[in-house]
Amino acid sequence: MTTVKTAISLPASLFEQAETLAGEMQISQSFLIEIALEEFIRRRENQQLLENINAACEAPLSEEEQVLLRKMSRSHRRLVEGEW
Repeated sequence: MTTVKTAISLPASLFEQAETLAGEMQISQSFLIEIALEEFIRRRENQQLLENINAACEAPLSEEEQVLLRKMSRSHRRLVEGEW
C-alpha cells in the first residue's frame, strides 16, 4: 500500500483525545486517524447508497414495472399457496 505524508490541523482538545486513545489502543496516532477516516468514508458511502435507494423507491413505477410486479405477485402467491 502506498502511503502519503500529510499535515493536518486539529483543535488541541481533539488532538489530546486522539493521543490518549491511540495510547490506550497501543497504536500510532497515524493509524488511529487512518481507521477513523476509513470509517467516516464507509459511513458516508452507506448513507449515499441509502439515499439513492430511497430516491429510486420514491419514483413511480413505469407501466412495464407495474406489469412485472403483478406477475411476480401472482407467481409468489402460487408458490406459497397452502404453506400456511
